[in-house]
Amino acid sequence: MSPSSYRCAFVSALCLVLSAAVSGQTPPPATTPPPDPAPAPVWSAGGIDFSGLVDGYANLNFNHPASRNNNLRYFDHKANQLTLNMVKLTAEHTADPIGFKVDFLFGKAADTFHATEPGGVEVYKHLLQAYVTLKPASMKGASIDFGKFVTSAGAEVTESHLNWNYSRGLLYANGPFYHFGARFTAPIGKNVTAGYQLVNGWNNVEDNNSGKTHGLTFAVTSPMLNWFNTYYVGPEKTNTNDGYRNFYDTVLAINPNGKFQGLLNFDYGQENNPGSRASKFYGFALAGRVSGGPWAFSPRYEWYKDQSGLITGVAQKLQEFTATLEYKMAEGFVTRLEYRRDFSNQPFFDKGNELASSKNMNTLEIGFMVFFGPKR
Repeated sequence: MSPSSYRCAFVSALCLVLSAAVSGQTPPPATTPPPDPAPAPVWSAGGIDFSGLVDGYANLNFNHPASRNNNLRYFDHKANQLTLNMVKLTAEHTADPIGFKVDFLFGKAADTFHATEPGGVEVYKHLLQAYVTLKPASMKGASIDFGKFVTSAGAEVTESHLNWNYSRGLLYANGPFYHFGARFTAPIGKNVTAGYQLVNGWNNVEDNNSGKTHGLTFAVTSPMLNWFNTYYVGPEKTNTNDGYRNFYDTVLAINPNGKFQGLLNFDYGQENNPGSRASKFYGFALAGRVSGGPWAFSPRYEWYKDQSGLITGVAQKLQEFTATLEYKMAEGFVTRLEYRRDFSNQPFFDKGNELASSKNMNTLEIGFMVFFGPKR
């Protein structure tokens, strides 16, 4: 099938899917907006809460890369095909005063998430998180976690249905994903929380050196405004503790009326290189979300500079724009139609049979997410 025929068939399929989803319901009068779906019921047994997620997508890359890869995309990195992104199953017991959480992960996302794990992808890839929690009443709301947990940095999370867009942004793709170690969090007043983390490093259950990474977190929360800050510092190079990496992430989120939400995410990183200039990487993201009933629209823009090529492998300036239309088909069933354009000041994206030959990449995709249990 030619690229043009493939494109037409793909777009036609998207239209048919959306038409079928909408035609199965009778919309209420225009003067009465449809209510948001009720929260998902909690599945529990013996004091353990269970939840799950099945997430898949169909992608069209207009560069038609022979590699069938969408460069710099997590977790929608497979081009021009139908893909099972992830299946996640969670078992969790709220600390009273001892609790735990285990997230089992399957699908292509498991490989992507653990691609740089020093202990080997196959060893840990099916454990997204696994940690125990201690929260005694005497600590007055403070808690201690030990094990493997997702990073505190960033505006986006691992699960697609908990984000505004289906694809993860540049700041997510180029920051830490997970850590192994201990973390302590404690409330400071009514709306402020602070924490400290001692972990092996970035994206490693097994350490790649003898040093440790320290993390500081600080959050201010309210119904209309939330401000989150995360700072990690430590050696990240393999087999050496020379050259510390410093990374700061801040997220400012607003929710003025429940129908409109917005956020600003800024990252700055610097890795010192003994005997040479430090490697710097930094960028920002602006995103918004307008919702009404089962529909939502979420645009996002990002700018990112990898000054020395430490993160992406190429010294470059990257930008991306994403527009996402969401429809909640039923309770626990969300679909998103998304257009995204990535572009760089350097040839970086695969096009046809040529690797890293294009300065831009345009994609169209539809994602399907089915979940049960608590939406978290």
